[in-house]
Amino acid sequence: MNPRRRVGLTAAIGHLEQAKDLIETAKDEEQDALDNMPESLQDSERCEKMETAIDLLDDAISDIESAIDHVGDAKE
Repeated sequence: MNPRRRVGLTAAIGHLEQAKDLIETAKDEEQDALDNMPESLQDSERCEKMETAIDLLDDAISDIESAIDHVGDAKE
């Protein structure tokens, strides 16, 4: 791979890492909100949606980590 493409891939990895950080922050905030939900609402549809969102964000984080690994491997 030529140096120009490697530089582009390095930039892409940086963007992916920034996206991962943003998603982790959102997931952590959603988890905190869920953890602080009043007991009377813990079995509500809203809590279910929050749990689903947290799970989906976890999946997105894993997918981004895999993408970072793949791009890193490709530029070697």
